[in-house]
Amino acid sequence: MRFPRIFLAVATCAGLVACGDTTGEQAILGGGAGAVGAAVVSADPIFGAVIGAAGNVLYCKTQNTCR
Repeated sequence: MRFPRIFLAVATCAGLVACGDTTGEQAILGGGAGAVGAAVVSADPIFGAVIGAAGNVLYCKTQNTCR
């Protein structure tokens, strides 16, 4: 059974909740998840990495879930 690309993208974006201990680690984890998610949906992986990194850092800093 083949999964639609959107399900793969959502699963990849779930990696954004994986916070690192430092801002750099948070950016790397988010950027990696964003790049893979963008590649899965045939989008620009560089743009996906930038959005993923920014999104993960913003989430971790505002939600205080990453310590």
